[in-house]
Amino acid sequence: MDRLEKHTILLRGDSPQDVKTAGEILRRGGLVAIPTETVYGLAANALDGAAVKAIYQAKGRPSDNPLIVHICDLSQLPPLVRQLPESAKKLAAAFWPGPLTIILKKSDLVPRETSGGLDTVAVRFPAHPVAQAVIREAGLPLAAPSANLSGKPSPTTFAHVREDLTGRVDALLDGGDCAVGVESTVLTLAEGTPRVLRPGGVTVGQLREVLGEVEVDPAVVHRLEEGAKAASPGMKYKHYAPQANVVILDASPEDYRNYVNQQPEAFALCYDEDGDRLTVPFVSYGSRYDHEKQAHMLFTSLHHLDEIGARTVFARMPQKRGVGLAVYNRLIRAAGFQILRPRKALTVGLVGPTGAGKSTVGKLLQQRGCAVIDCDALTRDPQVYDGDCLKELQAAFGADVAAGGVLDRALLARRAFATPEGRKVLGDITFPRIARRLLELRRQAEDQGALAVVLDAPTLFEAGLDDSCARILAVTAPEEVRLERIRKRDGLSEEAARLRMGAQKPESFYTQRADSVVDTREGRGLEALVAPLLEDWLPGEEERCL
Repeated sequence: MDRLEKHTILLRGDSPQDVKTAGEILRRGGLVAIPTETVYGLAANALDGAAVKAIYQAKGRPSDNPLIVHICDLSQLPPLVRQLPESAKKLAAAFWPGPLTIILKKSDLVPRETSGGLDTVAVRFPAHPVAQAVIREAGLPLAAPSANLSGKPSPTTFAHVREDLTGRVDALLDGGDCAVGVESTVLTLAEGTPRVLRPGGVTVGQLREVLGEVEVDPAVVHRLEEGAKAASPGMKYKHYAPQANVVILDASPEDYRNYVNQQPEAFALCYDEDGDRLTVPFVSYGSRYDHEKQAHMLFTSLHHLDEIGARTVFARMPQKRGVGLAVYNRLIRAAGFQILRPRKALTVGLVGPTGAGKSTVGKLLQQRGCAVIDCDALTRDPQVYDGDCLKELQAAFGADVAAGGVLDRALLARRAFATPEGRKVLGDITFPRIARRLLELRRQAEDQGALAVVLDAPTLFEAGLDDSCARILAVTAPEEVRLERIRKRDGLSEEAARLRMGAQKPESFYTQRADSVVDTREGRGLEALVAPLLEDWLPGEEERCL
């Protein structure tokens, strides 16, 4: 279809008359781009096969890729499906209206064009008030994939929609920017255990709270198997892609910046924290530990890379937890599954509150081929406190802190920690040496073939060591379990143990920053919990190591 073949009218979502006009266009079989809370959708009558075919033609979308049917009232769901299981009712009560799509066996009312030839139908109830108003005005359930040309980044602003679809559809309805920024979570209830086919704004953890057991389809993070039929939108090999060639770097922040800065013709798709240490042009898509912001920004950032003429882009790998899994799912498809590792062995930060069981997990990891570096012990390493170091400490804190060449740690601590200035001077003298020793131990572990290098560091974030870590593993346990462990380990009273626990960061400080969380409460089967971590730390079939 020629881009300018249709006359496209522009409508406003805050105009009741324009919303009414959109409904009229849809009733007569036309196409209208509408806003939702996830991304903009290209809507047509879901029950009209000819209208749905026009969506595929306007987008240049393969006709075997199923569409999602949008409703604005729960009463619209039963006619679309053969059966409404109790699990679907629970999900609707918990997450609708909202960014969750449920797949069920379809009724004869739903044409094959809408289901992509499958015997199932994907349905969701959007939360955006303009989307709901348009569906009400149309008086019909609406099929609505993302309102972009097939394969390009999904549109989260009206400007993106106008750029792609002017001249291809009947109307574009401006509803402002989309709040979530990535498409809905797709969950199938059509066969066996509930299974996530596409992650989105509703997380796997939230779904498990409602349903119990929920699986994640392998195609969420891997290529769809050759010849397999896509059961959900967004499962194809390459999708959401800008014009640039995107390669994901599976690396620590430090290694990411070092690698990208050596690629003078490249652009970086990075986190906010990276920008001031990059020497190449960059576009940020959020903060490292803020998955919601990453989801909101990702497609806008991919569009911006096209606007500034990027041709080769190296992207930071997002975490695969919570909403971060949705961000990873979109980015891996934008990159056509191209992943590069600057290091053969990833560096992993091991964190958690006192009594959580970090030492136990560290021993398990060591038994499975990881090198574990005790960063607390490193601060007492004799190789850190060499002759030159002792002389600097004596000059700063008095000759008696290292009389006869032997460091008096207690005396040094009393003097150094007496003032903020003393703490700073101590850090200026010792931290560069500790960092060099850490790098030396990491290189040794890599040369010896360690599966991963694990930094057991209680103050990993405070010391800035997370900048050296490609993964963060948080170890947790219920408060009462931790209390009992601390009392038994250190011979403390309950009051003293609780005071020690209260002086530390809360558990959420670690879990909110973690790629993975291991709960070490009794009977948890730690071996089984650790095994998936090792699989993630080893290079996958898509990854190349330098």
